[in-house]
Amino acid sequence: MLEVRNLEVVYDDVMLVLRGVSLTVPPGSIVALLGANGAGKTTLLRALSGLLDVHDGEITKGSVTLDGRPLHTLRPAQIVRRGVSQVMEGRRILAELTVEENLKVGGHTATESHLDRVYGLFPVLKQRRRSVSGYLSGGEQQMLAVGRALMAGPRYLLMDEPSLGLAPALVGQIRDLIIEINKQGTTVLLVEQNATMALSIAAHGYVMETGKIVMDKPAAELLADEDIKEFYLGLGAEGAAKSFRDVKHYKRRKRWLS
Repeated sequence: MLEVRNLEVVYDDVMLVLRGVSLTVPPGSIVALLGANGAGKTTLLRALSGLLDVHDGEITKGSVTLDGRPLHTLRPAQIVRRGVSQVMEGRRILAELTVEENLKVGGHTATESHLDRVYGLFPVLKQRRRSVSGYLSGGEQQMLAVGRALMAGPRYLLMDEPSLGLAPALVGQIRDLIIEINKQGTTVLLVEQNATMALSIAAHGYVMETGKIVMDKPAAELLADEDIKEFYLGLGAEGAAKSFRDVKHYKRRKRWLS
């Protein structure tokens, strides 16, 4: 069980970004974390994977535990060895290395079976294993980013906006791949602005606003929630699609901000 309890994160000693965040990711599940840009979703993932230091951030209150043992006191390499890996937003591949070199960077202590698993999930990467990664398409680069994280054999996979910038057809492929990764035994915490996609495959969902968790429900209930429909799916109360102008100028205030 991956648990976050009353977590506060500050950047540059002055900017409070996370304000008492608590959530739970049960083993074997897919959990979705929704929220607008700037809500603190990426900061939360950095806290889980030990990458706050790189961005001049630090945990000032609360804890992160994995199976009851502290995680927030460990270095990133130790966290990976404990079974937690992150797919960062924007892919962050090493563009001048080949596909296989990128994968081996992600799992320098991994066994051959991890490479076989990645190639089984992403046949196109096997076909292009000797290609320079910078020449891959956007969808292929996203697959490579996910595959690189899987090379460490994680029990928990943190995914930050995996569908960002992809064509709708590729979003569907990423969705199916997340389901398959989960079926193979990897728990997924999915940060995603495509709320419909995320909630359609998650068991549970959280909504974050201004550094706080404001909603916490089973994913099916969030999909049916009128506030979620209006503010995250762009739908009115009757289920009709709203124009961009209507979405940006809400007819009613978010209840959780009242």
